[in-house]
Amino acid sequence: MDPLERIGRYRLERRLGTGAFGTVWLAHDDVLEASVAVKVLAENWSHRLDVRERFLSEARLLRKAGSDRVVQVYDIGELPDGRPYFVMEYADAGTLADLLAAGPLPVPEALRLTALAARAAHALHEAGIVHRDVKPTNVLLRTAPDGTRRVLLADLGLAKSLAQASGLTLAAGSAGYRPPEQAEPGAGIDARADVYSLGAVGYQLVTGAVPAASGKVVRPDRLRPDLDPGVQRALMRALEPDRERRWPTAQAFAEKLERLVASQPPAARPRRRGRAVALTAAVAAVAAAGAGIALVNRPSTTPDVRVEDATGRVVVQVPGGWGRQLRDSGWNPTALGLPAGHEPGLAVADGLGKWQDLAADVRGVFVGLSEHGDVTARVGALAHSGCHYDGSRAYASTDWHGRTRAWSDCPGGGRLTETALVPADGAPQPQVYVQIRQHDGGDATDRILRSLRVT
Repeated sequence: MDPLERIGRYRLERRLGTGAFGTVWLAHDDVLEASVAVKVLAENWSHRLDVRERFLSEARLLRKAGSDRVVQVYDIGELPDGRPYFVMEYADAGTLADLLAAGPLPVPEALRLTALAARAAHALHEAGIVHRDVKPTNVLLRTAPDGTRRVLLADLGLAKSLAQASGLTLAAGSAGYRPPEQAEPGAGIDARADVYSLGAVGYQLVTGAVPAASGKVVRPDRLRPDLDPGVQRALMRALEPDRERRWPTAQAFAEKLERLVASQPPAARPRRRGRAVALTAAVAAVAAAGAGIALVNRPSTTPDVRVEDATGRVVVQVPGGWGRQLRDSGWNPTALGLPAGHEPGLAVADGLGKWQDLAADVRGVFVGLSEHGDVTARVGALAHSGCHYDGSRAYASTDWHGRTRAWSDCPGGGRLTETALVPADGAPQPQVYVQIRQHDGGDATDRILRSLRVT
C-alpha cells in the first residue's frame, strides 16, 4: 500500500507516534490554515470490530469531555479502505516525558504541571470518565496565544465511563503509574485510580524516577534530599496502595499542590537543554523501567563492588565508594534515540538523585544493553554543554571493541565518559552503552570497562 499523503482535506507532514492500535500524524488543515493531529487505526487491526469500536470510543470520550484541559476532537471520518480516523488539536510543545528527558524539574514547576494534569483528570471525572493510563507521555503541552503552555490530557484508548469502571475485569495501565486495584483483574476502579497515576507523574517530575511497585515506593526525599516534607506527604498520599487513604479527588490533589507551589522558594538552578540530556536520560531510562533505588550502603574502603542488573545479564565492578545506590531493573533505549523497548540495564552511584546535575559531585556508572540499533552512532553524536570535550579513543578487550569519548571541566569540576561497545567477535549484537561520572582522583574508566560482563 502506498504511504498516505493526505487524509481528507488534511495534508500529512510527519509521523508523531505509533501505538498498539494506531498511528498519529502531524497534518495541516489547508482550509483553516492550522496544524492538527490525525490518528488513524492501524491497518492490521482494521478487520477487528472490537478494536475498531475501541478506537472510535476514544474519539467519543474526548468529545464527551468537552474541556479545554483535554485534547479536543475536531473531525472524524474513514479512509477509502474503511479504516477510521479522527482529527485532534495538535500539542506543539511536546509532552511531560519530553521535559523529563533533561531530568527532574524544579520543584515548583513539577508541582504546577502535576496540578494542571490533575485538573484535567478532574474534568474527565466530572464528565463521568476515568482515564486509566495517566503517565508523562499522555500529558501534552500546547503553546497558548499568550506564550504560556497549556496542559492537556490525551490518549483515552484505555478510558472508560465511571459506570463501566466499577465492574472492569481486565488489568490495564502502565507499570509504575497504575494503582494496585488496576493491576489486578476484577478489582473494579473509580476516579481515585487516576489520582494514584497523577501521584506517580508528580513523583517522577520531582525525582526523575518512576515509582517502584505500589507499596514499595522509595520516599522521594531519598532521591531529592532537599525536598519539602509537605511535598513528600502530598505525593505519598496520592500513591497510597489503599485508595481509601488517597486524596479523595483529583481536584483535592490539585488544590494541595497549588498551595505547595505558593510556598516553594524560586528555583535556583536553570534546567539544561540540548543534546546534553543524554547524561540524565540514561539514568532516567533505568527508572522508567519501574525500578526503585536499592541502598547498597557498602563502606567506602571496599576495594571494588560487584553489581548486576535484575536479570543477571549485566555485571560490572565499580570502586567501593561508588556502590551506595543501585537501580537495576533495565532501561528504555529511546534515551539514546534507539528503538523503544525494555532492555537489561543498571545505574550505580554514590548519589543517583544528583546524577542529572553536571555541577554535582557524583561518581557512578550506567550500563545499558541494546539488542537493536546502532549504539556507536548514537554515542558518537552526544554532547554535554558546559563540559570540555577531550576527544575519543579506541577501546579493546577480549570481549569488546569500541570507542570512549571523554569530557572534563564540567560545572563543579566533574568528568564523564561515554563508551559504545560491540562484540569483539564481530557479531552485530548485543551492543552496550556505558556512561561513567567521576570527580577528582584517577581515571577508572578502563578498569570498569574491563570488569564488564554481559551474557
